[in-house]
Amino acid sequence: MNVGNAGAPGAGGVWAGAGLGFTGFGHYYPRDLVFNAELAGAADAEGNAVDRAVIGSIEVRSRHVAADDETIDFMAARAATAALGRAGREPGEVDLLVLGNWSERQLVPELAPQVALRLGATRALAFDVCGACTGFVHGVQTAAALLAAHPSWRVAVVACSEYFSRRVRPGSKGTLVVGDAAGAAVLEKRGPDAGRGLIDSLLYSAGESAEAVTVRPPQGWIKSKPELVELGIASNTAVAAQLLERNDLKIDQIDWFVPHPGTGPIHAAVRERLGIVPERFITTFETRANTGSASIPTAVSEYLEKGVFDRGDLCLTPAVGSGWFYGGLLFEL
Repeated sequence: MNVGNAGAPGAGGVWAGAGLGFTGFGHYYPRDLVFNAELAGAADAEGNAVDRAVIGSIEVRSRHVAADDETIDFMAARAATAALGRAGREPGEVDLLVLGNWSERQLVPELAPQVALRLGATRALAFDVCGACTGFVHGVQTAAALLAAHPSWRVAVVACSEYFSRRVRPGSKGTLVVGDAAGAAVLEKRGPDAGRGLIDSLLYSAGESAEAVTVRPPQGWIKSKPELVELGIASNTAVAAQLLERNDLKIDQIDWFVPHPGTGPIHAAVRERLGIVPERFITTFETRANTGSASIPTAVSEYLEKGVFDRGDLCLTPAVGSGWFYGGLLFEL
């Protein structure tokens, strides 16, 4: 296992006192909203043995599917525009743009410079990261490190945009639990007296678990093994426990637990093992499905927009991703 964060338990958050914080979130959902109940037999779809172990029952009621003109860079730019608007920032103020995307990757060119171009962030350094469904954690940790290191940079945008609907075999049970979306956050260097903001981050890789989930050519369809469920549960709970321990927190001090939504069986076990009350366990899984790396920023953006989340709330956001990656963020809105 390679450790992507050098902080030790009890040492406190690596970003505590750095003056970094989220000042705006945004989201974009494709126009086509699909309701699973309208699909013949969808509610009773059994799938194969692996489907039953990994997916369980179909908990997703609706999901979005992107049209051809709703490209990865288009969706990311829309989400980033919304995030900048909520942060009160103009595109020309952006110093750094990091794009998380695993579902529609290409060799060259990278997509992030095209997002910056669409956004009008003409002076920003823009590049892609992956990490599969941990892309938001990967992007935020990367952006935080660069903002902290660069003396003149102040404003970063982390956007995640995914075509998850195109990475499942057509007609399979998996099509019912994944969707397309983009989410974005503005991360700013605000100074040491600006409140807690971004407190901590973790990101780990574990090559020994790389075969738990694979997506390979030529079809590029996702394949999971039954051990994914226990691996996802163990990874999520390990990240949450470490973030809590080294920041001297208890789970009941967290206002909102916002995980990347994997599958129903994973959610239920994580809630039980960590002792999280259901009303504090927040995903958009039932209404938006699993949207990969976009899941966390879209959920935070939606719940801020609805007035459920508020500034000053403390959030813990663990995620797991194929590769194998697992990590999380601790931050105050």
